Amino acid sequence: MKTSTRRPVFGRIYPRLAAAMDEGGMIEHRRALLAPLTGQVIEVGAGHGGNFAHYPPAVTGVLAAEPEPRLRKIAHAATAAAPVPVEVTGAVAEHLPVADRSADAVVFCLVLCSLPDAAAALAEARRVLKPGGRLRFLEHGRADSPGLVRLQRLLDATVWPRLAGGCHTGRDTVAMIERAGFTVTALERFLLPEARTPFSFHVRGSARRP
Repeated sequence: MKTSTRRPVFGRIYPRLAAAMDEGGMIEHRRALLAPLTGQVIEVGAGHGGNFAHYPPAVTGVLAAEPEPRLRKIAHAATAAAPVPVEVTGAVAEHLPVADRSADAVVFCLVLCSLPDAAAALAEARRVLKPGGRLRFLEHGRADSPGLVRLQRLLDATVWPRLAGGCHTGRDTVAMIERAGFTVTALERFLLPEARTPFSFHVRGSARRP
């Protein structure tokens, strides 16, 4: 089973980028994303562990999957500040070391844009969730105007994924989640930053496994 994805440049840059986004307002969305969670949680693509400090006490444990070695090392250190037990693993999103129907919730936070096979990752999330379990997501993605969508497509077809650890600016997160068989039950769309750029369009929401 693959348990490592080396992206050393991205591993160095991302914690600083995430800190700037948090200062710009993302931290409130992280807290809102995690606040309703209870029980056993799997966080897919945990990065440097930016969510760990915000899990609510009703969560009994978090399994955080992060295959990039540098980010995983930082995430290990971040578990010390978590108010709930967090275990960090090097598993990739498409192959989680979790039994079928064993998790109360799966969290995707700023990761579906960069996965090589987002559909496989969502299918894996559906596999590990209990019936009725929740998928919580906070992602950036497709713009709402034809001009910006064209620009996103140009960026995604050329330099941006190579510069940003596989990130794609224009993926339609909600459509991907629905195609994976989930029912979206709550959704908020917002701009961050508020200027309309190819990188500003975000969604935060919840979906249920049937």
